Formats: sequence, C-alpha cells, structure tokens
Amino acid sequence: MNFNPARARLEVEMVAGRSAATAACASNPMKLLVPRPRGGSVWACLGSFGGGFVAGDETSLDIRVGAGARCFLTTQASTKIYRNPRFRPCGHALRAFLEAGSLFVLAPDPIQSFAGSTYYQRQEFYLQPGAGLVLLDWFCSGRSARRERWAFTRLQSRNEVFHGQERLLTDSLLLDQAHGPLDGANRMGRFNCLALLVMIGPMVADAAARMLAEVEALPVTRRAELIISASPIRQGAVLRIAGESGEEVGREIRGRLAFVSELLGDDPWARKW
Repeated sequence: MNFNPARARLEVEMVAGRSAATAACASNPMKLLVPRPRGGSVWACLGSFGGGFVAGDETSLDIRVGAGARCFLTTQASTKIYRNPRFRPCGHALRAFLEAGSLFVLAPDPIQSFAGSTYYQRQEFYLQPGAGLVLLDWFCSGRSARRERWAFTRLQSRNEVFHGQERLLTDSLLLDQAHGPLDGANRMGRFNCLALLVMIGPMVADAAARMLAEVEALPVTRRAELIISASPIRQGAVLRIAGESGEEVGREIRGRLAFVSELLGDDPWARKW
C-alpha cells in the first residue's frame, strides 16, 4: 500500500539559445526547487518536507533534457531514511530521457539510512546520440555519531543506462541484514561510505579517460582510508569508492567532478561542499 504517493517532473529545453526549465512540478511530500531556471544550464534541487523518507513514502521523478540543453540536479542535503519497523514500501524511482547533445548531471548528497529502515531506489537513464551523463550515487553508514553503523534493515539501489536500444550499464547494490551483519569484518568492516560515479558520453569523454589513467597510477596502500577503483565502459567510465569517512569520500568526489563546472558554466558546489 502506498501511503504517501508522490510524483515530480522536470523538463529542460533550449529556448533562444539557452537552457530553460519549461516544466517543473512536484506533489507532497516531494519538493522540486529550481534556483536557476535559465542560463547556460538549469540547476534544480530535489527535497522533501520531512528531510527524507518515512515508512510508506514512495516517490518518482521523470526528467527530460531536450536536445542541446544542460541540467544539473542535486538534493538539499543528505536524504534521511527513517525507521520502518513494519517494512512498508519505501523508495524512489527516477527516469531520465536525454535527447541528442544534451547533458544531465545528477549529483545528490548521500543517502543516510537510520537503524531499522528499509529503502529501495531505481534509476534509469535513456541517452540519445551525443548525450552526456554524470551520475553520482552514494550512501553512508547511518548516524555513526549515535553508534548506528550499517544498522538499517535493507538498502537496495539499481542504476541502468541505455543508449538507444543498447544497455551500457547495469549496477545493482543490495545491503540486507538477512545476509548477515552489515558491519562485519567481511562486509562493510571499517568503511562508512560507498560511492558510485558514472561518466558517459562525448562531452565527458576526456574527463573519463583522465580519471581512468589517474586511478590506474594510484599506489596500493595497506589500510588506506579510501579504496578507489575505476573501470572503462562503452562511451565512458565507472568509478567506485569505499571510504572510512563520508567527508573523505566527499572530498574525493568533489575533486573528480571539478570538470563539471566548465560544462555547467559555474561551480554548483562552491557554496555547498
């Protein structure tokens, strides 16, 4: 049963040579703010009235970025997933359609799952020729200051990227207490943050190639605070990070995304991170 159904929609088009938000709407408990509705790129921010998801919240967001347009989407803060002792459906779905020559940068703050919470997330991206995608998907261990480390019940995230009829990427993560304690030495261990960064398309090809070369040159250090790996995929690259602290992972991500400022025409993290 869906207790708090919510849908949101964002459309971005090229209007008189500039990216412009031509449609933006959301229903409770979702909020969709568009602080920069027109310019070299459109900036939007996704949030909720409760700062996150309570038991029964199910939300969906549809995005379309028109040919040649550019869009940056983030969140107001980390997305909190509150306790869900009755295991009611709780999750978020996103579908993004990127037309030829467009760019979509999805860079939210991390998901923070509280003890006893359950959450699923599914994100699908459909790219036309020449479209570019930068996708960040990351999670922290919970409220570690309250000694809640990987104490949630279940967290599932699935990301899929398609180019025309071709599937470029399927990445699926499942963390479930039913498979054993998440904070065990053979599972999350000393790490408190996991991140996935995906770059696909001709506009980000140079940054993706540079990232692959830089990661390949990194030394292997015993008990490093960050473990970083990178893999090439068709038309781009995938970066994975495991870190002992969310702050360290955030700094690494910020460095890896520095090139995005030039594509967007300004630095969206200058007053945030």
